[in-house]
Amino acid sequence: MEDASRQAELVREGITSSSDLVEQSLNKIEKGNSQLNAVTYLRADRALEEAKQINDHGQPFFGVPILLKGLGQKLAGEPATASSRLLKKLVADQTDFYVQALQKAGFIVIGQTNAPEFGFKNITDPTLYGPTRNPWNLDYYSGGSSGGAASSMAADFVSIASGSDGGGSIRIPASFSSLIGLKPTRGRIPVGPTDWRTWQGASISFALTRSVRDNARLLDAIQTVQPAAAFTTPLYEAGFFAGIDQLDRNLTIAYTTKSPVGTEVRDEAKTAVENAVDFLRSEGFQVEEQENPLDGKEIMQLYYLMNAGETAAMFADIEEGIGRPTNIQDMELMSWVIYQAGKLVTAGEYSQALSKWDISSYQMNQFHENYDLYLTPTTAYPAPKLTDELISPELLGRMKEVTSLTSSFERQQLIYDAFLPSLALTPFTQQANLTGEPAISLPTHLTAAGLPLGIQFQAAKGREIDLLRIARLFEKHNLFHFLHKTIF
Repeated sequence: MEDASRQAELVREGITSSSDLVEQSLNKIEKGNSQLNAVTYLRADRALEEAKQINDHGQPFFGVPILLKGLGQKLAGEPATASSRLLKKLVADQTDFYVQALQKAGFIVIGQTNAPEFGFKNITDPTLYGPTRNPWNLDYYSGGSSGGAASSMAADFVSIASGSDGGGSIRIPASFSSLIGLKPTRGRIPVGPTDWRTWQGASISFALTRSVRDNARLLDAIQTVQPAAAFTTPLYEAGFFAGIDQLDRNLTIAYTTKSPVGTEVRDEAKTAVENAVDFLRSEGFQVEEQENPLDGKEIMQLYYLMNAGETAAMFADIEEGIGRPTNIQDMELMSWVIYQAGKLVTAGEYSQALSKWDISSYQMNQFHENYDLYLTPTTAYPAPKLTDELISPELLGRMKEVTSLTSSFERQQLIYDAFLPSLALTPFTQQANLTGEPAISLPTHLTAAGLPLGIQFQAAKGREIDLLRIARLFEKHNLFHFLHKTIF
């Protein structure tokens, strides 16, 4: 399994062609996607034509096929459904700046991957497309919301897959599918031209990979400062790829295995972190156990309040576009509940929540004055089964009656209750989205049942280089697990 960097080298050296790589990916998808349901759309003819016409201008990913996430990554003339039945016929009328950056870096877009409706879940099971299965075990999910991207990568459909991360949506499927998943610093990656602050900057696009160098080279290729953007971060002028092997062993590392919301953490997830701690200490690092400095439950309440407010705004736009009010039949039940909660969020509540986000970011900045990196499990459990009950019948009944709740507090509490079983699986990832810090999931552990579990490192804003360097250390010691068998 070559990584994307190697594929670009092979094309540049004339050992293969971009057309050959695109055809290979299309063939793999044709053979395997019926089992995984990872890819929802292919643009085969256009991708092959673009591959034939691409010219070498030194692009770091020259001629490499890539899949876009079918949510928030628009390519003009292609579907823009957000995995929603309501938008199933919607076609993008322009290309996002992020996607333009991928194309400028040399990628050939071959299609789109599955995601939950509007990206609200940590599993991928949209009514529009159906559930995505995990190549490690077809009875399990590969995670969400970049679940289709993760399954496509684990099954080797492509050497790199684009994802996005609004609450762990790259890192969670990376943990469940044994991949490298980086969420960059808020403001690092291109946004626009229409959506400039997705989920108030909590959501950011990047990729799932099988090599640290692909992450570094992709960051080098698409990092930006956009004067029009709501959030920016300074360019890392030294270059990420140039510095990934320059590890500073004076880095200080804190760790915890405690869930920030007080839920159970599976022993195997704890073991994954403890093994990483032992390895880091053997390499000479100072590693100390430290509890999370933030109030995890409050973080999630603030997160859900923001999400509800943003969802209400989104549906106001959708209703204007379709010329009628939406109703419960138009969307999945979770989307409906979040929307109805958002209708009662006041401007004052929303503003207060964002102010508390900023305070949390400051608190984490203070934490990083003492600890460069914070190590946790990526997920508290391995991937759930497709048959697992993540919402009880009692809660489903309450969710259907959400409009009978008359206060904002009651509707927000219903969101918390509805998400709690799935949040318990993945309580460690949302904090970095809220604070804007970078975080990375590394595929270092397999359970006794042969399911992946990742570990997560979180760094101060702008310090992706520290994450890449520590990841490179694990990689050089062959501590990553990737799926090397084929299920097709």
